[in-house]
Amino acid sequence: MLIASLSVHEAAHAWAADRLGDPTARLLGRLSLNPAVHIDPIGTLLFPLIAMLTRVPLIGWAKPVPVDIRHLKHPKRDFALIAAAGPASNLLMAVIGAVIFAILPSPAPGDIAGRVLMSTPREIFVMFTYLNVMLAVFNMIPVPPLDGGNVLLGVLPPAGARVIELLRPYGFLILYALMLTGILSNVLGPIPIGVTRFLLRMP
Repeated sequence: MLIASLSVHEAAHAWAADRLGDPTARLLGRLSLNPAVHIDPIGTLLFPLIAMLTRVPLIGWAKPVPVDIRHLKHPKRDFALIAAAGPASNLLMAVIGAVIFAILPSPAPGDIAGRVLMSTPREIFVMFTYLNVMLAVFNMIPVPPLDGGNVLLGVLPPAGARVIELLRPYGFLILYALMLTGILSNVLGPIPIGVTRFLLRMP
């Protein structure tokens, strides 16, 4: 689910860039849902696997989609739209996951066999929905190199954009500091849960 979600996320960046005039990602084969063109062996496979097995807070990543702003008609605005396309695709997938969850048949009360049979598909789409909401929320944190930081570059005045660019070399250090101090989970943790419950209409 993670690899599929990241592949759609990166393909959305490539699609948005191509639509806005920059063919770089398309010419490099990144306008594709094929995970092979988006996977980074360490960031997409190794780090998430270690994090799941050990619960060590490691931040994963996929191959970044290259964008040549010289091809964009409105470089600042278009770069922000390209950055926002990834999280937007995750929200769209979360909605699709919630719709599929809603149309899955619900076993009748007392139907133990039906409840056992449907438990796994329902859990899969709950997890799929939550995962994509979480990816969207996390990527919109306004810290570069995350998409939220790149969106800020497109909407802030030049002085503010320069501050964001100065933070870029320290982006991962800032994110780890927010994670290890618990600030990230306390501030952003409830948001994916709340949005997922809303989409799934869970109590």
